[in-house]
Amino acid sequence: MQANHVVIWLDHSEAHIIAFTRDAADKAVVVHAPNRREHQHHKADAVGSGKAAEHPEYYDAIVEKIRDIREWLVVGPASAKLAFVKHIAKAHHALNDHLIGVETVDHPTDGQLLAYARKYFVAADQMR
Repeated sequence: MQANHVVIWLDHSEAHIIAFTRDAADKAVVVHAPNRREHQHHKADAVGSGKAAEHPEYYDAIVEKIRDIREWLVVGPASAKLAFVKHIAKAHHALNDHLIGVETVDHPTDGQLLAYARKYFVAADQMR
């Protein structure tokens, strides 16, 4: 299947990537961030900054999976999706035009994620 749309759900530990067309979808591909076991500490006197570590190689691995797909929707529950978009602008600026939208989405199943993306692209009149 030659997909022309992709939805990427990501947080700081993993990304779920589903490429699809109007009628078909690939099985979700999961990309894991390096050092996924790093923990954020939010308590006083705890070691750590309270921020998730940024891993450009994680974002690059995601880009490699979606590079040839025409239109991207990036979703996720927190700041990782924004860090990913900034990484694209900085390190892969030629691909900026592929980005159609960025949305906050909690932790959907892959089926819910695909349904959300299809609805998003239809609403944006991009489902061709």
